[in-house]
Amino acid sequence: MSTTSESDAAERPVATAEQLEQEGDIAADYLEALLDIADIDGDLALDVRAGRAYVSVENDDADALRLLSEPDTVQALQELVRIAVQTKTGRFSRLILDVGGSRDARQRQLEKLVDRAIARLDEGASQASLPAMTSYERKLVHDIVADRGLLSESYGDGADRHTVIRRA
Repeated sequence: MSTTSESDAAERPVATAEQLEQEGDIAADYLEALLDIADIDGDLALDVRAGRAYVSVENDDADALRLLSEPDTVQALQELVRIAVQTKTGRFSRLILDVGGSRDARQRQLEKLVDRAIARLDEGASQASLPAMTSYERKLVHDIVADRGLLSESYGDGADRHTVIRRA
């Protein structure tokens, strides 16, 4: 099992609430400019939770953000925003971006994925592997699995890093 990304993360200093608020403000400025360029209406909401800055782009008209809320697009935008924040602060950012409720939708998808994996365990499999996913998604999966009373570990490197679920 490779734990490079976890050990690297453990070596990074924990950001203060003030630093996380600064990250949110920088991200909001960047996103406002980007939305203006693309002529997309969206309201921004900032929050600090669990040692991360969270920035949400919201609009009462779901169609207005439909294209931006696609999972791959949210991931790409998040990386751009993180780079903008890191450029301004000089610090690594673990900022999370949500567009039009995309994170809640992904949470529900991951719960269904975990439930299907648990069904495989119920059918006699000794373990169930999930597809490769981002570190944030793996963290969500680990939390879901723990809530269901099972064990999970991440294996692999880089884009191939995935989660394996097994009974306790």
